[in-house]
Amino acid sequence: MGTEVSDYLNQFDGGERAAMEHVYAVGRELAPEAVEGTSYGMAALVYRGKGLIATVRGRNFLSVYPFSGVVVANNLDVLDGFETTTGSIHYSADHQLPDAALRRIIEARREENDAKTR
Repeated sequence: MGTEVSDYLNQFDGGERAAMEHVYAVGRELAPEAVEGTSYGMAALVYRGKGLIATVRGRNFLSVYPFSGVVVANNLDVLDGFETTTGSIHYSADHQLPDAALRRIIEARREENDAKTR
């Protein structure tokens, strides 16, 4: 098992680290077979050989990457109040994604990965 996610998180402390750790914890809960690795150059949980979820700290915000523009687009209804791009969702330690939204996003990406490996 890799240590990419753990190594990445070790760069941070405080609320931002806790917020990012939470994203990965939910990912591990929903896809226990996922392993630490990289996807598109980001420390990520990798499921069935494809990126499942990543979260990174940018200059002005934290971002969640489900590695799928379709997943982001299909979940805009639970992302009210969060800035999104084609492939990412911006949040902060003070304004984290609700667990229900985070779970829905990770489950949708897991289902995409499952469908691609059938």
